[in-house]
Amino acid sequence: MTGKAAEARSFISGNEAVACSVRLCRPQVIAAYPITPQTTAVEKLAEFIEKRELDCEYINVESEHSAMAAAMGAAMMGCRTFTASSSQGLLYMCEMLHYVSGSRFPS
Repeated sequence: MTGKAAEARSFISGNEAVACSVRLCRPQVIAAYPITPQTTAVEKLAEFIEKRELDCEYINVESEHSAMAAAMGAAMMGCRTFTASSSQGLLYMCEMLHYVSGSRFPS
């Protein structure tokens, strides 16, 4: 394959693909607590914001619980939000999941 078709292809990781998908969704608030293995996803999102490829408020929080609380608070104000986690991080978020799902706010 030659030409523009070959130039358009690139190899990215799953976390980078997630970050690119999130960028396309145009969230207004990202609440991030880096925890392996999703750290590279939120790092890539921070890079997009730094390069002004994504107009978004990026909040570094102190825990997974706080990430979910910040996302819920932003959603309550009408913002499109995003947060990421991993298996053990979801366990830390579980206390907030009942409030978020029960509030029925869009996110």
